[in-house]
Amino acid sequence: MTRHRFILTAIALLLSACAPRAVPPGATTTVIALRHADRFGNDLSDKGQKRAAALPAALAGYDIDAIYAPDIKRNLDTAAPLARATGLRVRTIAVETAAGRMTSAHPGGTVVWVGNKANLKTLWQDLDAPGDPPLEYGDLFVVTLQGDGKRALRRLHFGD
Repeated sequence: MTRHRFILTAIALLLSACAPRAVPPGATTTVIALRHADRFGNDLSDKGQKRAAALPAALAGYDIDAIYAPDIKRNLDTAAPLARATGLRVRTIAVETAAGRMTSAHPGGTVVWVGNKANLKTLWQDLDAPGDPPLEYGDLFVVTLQGDGKRALRRLHFGD
């Protein structure tokens, strides 16, 4: 019986170490997620460049603490105008650790994730965000994560 309890405890500890860190009690962390702007191959199309240029105005009402993206050119190019407007650098991280790293590094803050279809689905699952992730060009979804585990979603759109 003791060995069985030890194994179950070890499994529980391992699983808790892999889970994204929760938002601290009393804090509200905001994750703004969007798909990269319209593309042509690995680059942004003309329409995508215009959409990326519209991102700072779309997020002007938010006090952004950090901008994150995977190390993919079209994602970084989409985030670049926002980085210039806010004076923040775009931090590149792997999606496998994105949810936990963003929420633990900025408890009570606001972060932006510029993703793509595949990694937005993963991020959505890891955040336990409500509804579907922002998969269309111009989708801009604001997920509010509260310390008590509640999540809220606001769906916005930017660019033409």
